[in-house]
Amino acid sequence: MSTIGFIGLGNMGAPMAANLVKAGHRVIGYDLLPANAAAAEAEGVAIASTAADAVRDADVVVTMLPAGRHVLAVWADVLTHARRGALFIDSSTIDVDSARQAHDLAAQAGMASVDAPVSGGTGGAKAGTLTFMCGGAAEAFATARPLLEAMGKKIVHCGDAGAGQAAKICNNMILGISMIGVCEAFALGEKLGLSHQALFDVASTSSGQCWSLTTYCPVPGPVPTSPANNGYNPGFAAALMLKDLRLSQDAAQSAGASTPLGQHAAQIYEAFEAAGFGGKDFSGIIEHLRQKSA
Repeated sequence: MSTIGFIGLGNMGAPMAANLVKAGHRVIGYDLLPANAAAAEAEGVAIASTAADAVRDADVVVTMLPAGRHVLAVWADVLTHARRGALFIDSSTIDVDSARQAHDLAAQAGMASVDAPVSGGTGGAKAGTLTFMCGGAAEAFATARPLLEAMGKKIVHCGDAGAGQAAKICNNMILGISMIGVCEAFALGEKLGLSHQALFDVASTSSGQCWSLTTYCPVPGPVPTSPANNGYNPGFAAALMLKDLRLSQDAAQSAGASTPLGQHAAQIYEAFEAAGFGGKDFSGIIEHLRQKSA
């Protein structure tokens, strides 16, 4: 059993921390929002009054925070309070440069570190079926792996510092682009008189099949568990997809990579958010496309 400090107990962090508790670990959590802390406490997470208190006795520190600046600020604050030799794992989705800076901060403090962003959404966080994309030294990854397996189903070591974030950004650029393509196909099919089920039955077993279609179908009916059957309540919010697409474009610009579809996908989601739908599931982009058609 390990003692784990967990900072960031929001929609993803709280169920992840709860799964660590279920695996037999002692988890000491911290969140700025009392409601988040209370929800995690109900799942067996001990709540600290400060982030420093959450990490003081921890063998492992996990952070799940909104952006790179938050991760860097928290790590700079708590590294001086943590037990020397503790392992720091960041499961936030942030830019690659910030991830590498976080690794540098940990190394300067004598700590091992892993960037380990996740895929699988809130459902995967609750079910313990997340995919972790990890960057960092092989030794640090080997130490982190048993803990990540308590929260996820697929654990992949992608390379050195920042490689996990690079993989996450690339994966979600594919996801954003593919969801728009699937939504365009259904919007076109509607105009051509195709039923949703007919298009699904063909495309899901043909060359058009992809996760955005077969698991997360953006129209009600064919995949009963998709957010389309629940008023496009997330799920994975459109604002978060936009965040990831912006990260992909920042990375593309920094690396000198041409990603015209990623750029256009970001513009489409920017318009969706500007129209007031950032809190809707990202598959709800089909409604935006229908409005443009009308």
